[in-house]
Amino acid sequence: MEKRTIRRKGKHVRRRRRYRQRLGSMFLVLFFTIILIGASRGIQLKAASQHAETEGSIPVSGAENPSLDNQPDTGAADTNSPWYLMLVNRQNAVPENYDVDLVEVAGGEQVDRRIYEPLMDMLEAAKESNWGQLPRVVSGFRTQEEQKRLYDDKIAKYLGEGYSQDDAEEMAKQWVAVPGHSEHQLGFAVDINGATYDVYFWLQENSYKYGFIFRYPGDKTEITGTAEEVWHYRYVGVEAAAEIYEQGLCLEEYLENLEADNSSLS
Repeated sequence: MEKRTIRRKGKHVRRRRRYRQRLGSMFLVLFFTIILIGASRGIQLKAASQHAETEGSIPVSGAENPSLDNQPDTGAADTNSPWYLMLVNRQNAVPENYDVDLVEVAGGEQVDRRIYEPLMDMLEAAKESNWGQLPRVVSGFRTQEEQKRLYDDKIAKYLGEGYSQDDAEEMAKQWVAVPGHSEHQLGFAVDINGATYDVYFWLQENSYKYGFIFRYPGDKTEITGTAEEVWHYRYVGVEAAAEIYEQGLCLEEYLENLEADNSSLS
């Protein structure tokens, strides 16, 4: 009887030991999984922070994207549109003598005064997904000179790597908007930096409520000519932003649809 009791106790001890070992292994796996996820998010956030002060355009060849290469250079942006729908991209330059009434935001950057209130409302609402911290505008309005400096710096970088002048200029255009063709020169485009990468997910899902759009989604690169920029947001007004969000459009597509609708009514 005592031997059976001892054997049973021994079995229970071994079972508890094996259970603790399995439990310990599960905790180790969970711990390292959390570490890996955190590291991944940290790398993504660092990459976004590093790129948030320049515009990341990608090369688009005629063979890969004939629609972009065949688009005519229409010159200056259409000034007949409402100010918040002005299109500035590779084909549309900032109008000559463009003037903007600027106001400073926290951190020292400046934006068009007309977007200040909705911008601050959006950033305040985003705090919950940013560890309770106010996301920071790291790039707002840029002068022609500032945009040229960014562009020239990128050219100099490629020249330093041994590329020819022509090649360096062509490669620079792939990553930084040519001066005069940057939305930042309008005053209602901002690059936003957060304490955690989750803030970008929040912005993509909620920015339209405040009149802003995720300007350069990755799946619209062939239309915008610009690689995905999770940090770049552009004010277009609540009505347009909601339609762009709900229909999964980019600004170019929205304006094209708007023009088609207006033409059909005339």
